[in-house]
Amino acid sequence: MFAVIKTGGKQYRVAAGDEIRIEKLDGAAGDTLDLGDVLMLGSDSGVTVGSPTVDGAQVIGELLDTNRARKIIVFKKRRRKNYRRTKGHRQWGSVVRIAEIVAPGEKAKTALKSTTAAPKAAEAPKAKAKAAAPKAAAPKAEKAQAKKAAAPKAAAADTLTELTGVGPALATKLNEAGITTFAQIAAWTDADVDALNETITGLKAKAEKNDWINAAKALAK
Repeated sequence: MFAVIKTGGKQYRVAAGDEIRIEKLDGAAGDTLDLGDVLMLGSDSGVTVGSPTVDGAQVIGELLDTNRARKIIVFKKRRRKNYRRTKGHRQWGSVVRIAEIVAPGEKAKTALKSTTAAPKAAEAPKAKAKAAAPKAAAPKAEKAQAKKAAAPKAAAADTLTELTGVGPALATKLNEAGITTFAQIAAWTDADVDALNETITGLKAKAEKNDWINAAKALAK
């Protein structure tokens, strides 16, 4: 029996016991792998052509080695440009022995074995971590509820941009400094203004020029 398989973007005609070199496969020497799509099967009884693959057919190969092929030299030259480039390339590939060709309806005698399946066991701790995620989310939910509870207090803050010379950026800086209402500005003393001027440059000059204290008293009413 023979089969035509497609792996690594190429097609190969194989029979049991053949050793072929194909594009690199993940695994280690000794692994037995499914070599990909079976496009055609041939035997004494006839030929079965897939559309595009033969359903239920399977070709199992034993991975013998993974190495690099002989070096290919790539030389480039451009006339009258003093341009010459030489590069070498060695393509990775896998040497595989065909262990078994399984026809549709038959059961494979060779068990598949791959060392790349080992990392899947590490997915179990991830699943536990996901299961524990709702517990970790509980404090976040409590924080969100606390923020919602504090929202009415924040809503009581005045719009400081109503003061002449206070833009959105300056209002944000005042809020960060703890100034959120007109009543606070109306109660400012010279010492308060001097202290704020150290953190918010130019605040004292603007406050005196636009008479924020008296304006805030009027707005606070």
